[in-house]
Amino acid sequence: MKILREIPYFPLVVIAVVLGLAPFRPEPHLVEKARMLFAGDLIRPIDVFDLFFHAAPLILLILKLTVEAAARFPRNER
Repeated sequence: MKILREIPYFPLVVIAVVLGLAPFRPEPHLVEKARMLFAGDLIRPIDVFDLFFHAAPLILLILKLTVEAAARFPRNER
């Protein structure tokens, strides 16, 4: 969790947006691979890798936001 806190937001957001939308035409890979996943067509290993590659920065950003929110707003435990 310490590693996530040390990653600055700006580069992470830029990388998440660029890789999430690349290639810009005709359709972003992340959208294409998500559509394939939900349709059950994501069976080739290269497609699974491509989905992970394009989604990894977005997943890291979500994890970073979650970890920092949890540290900022601790749960009340009885």
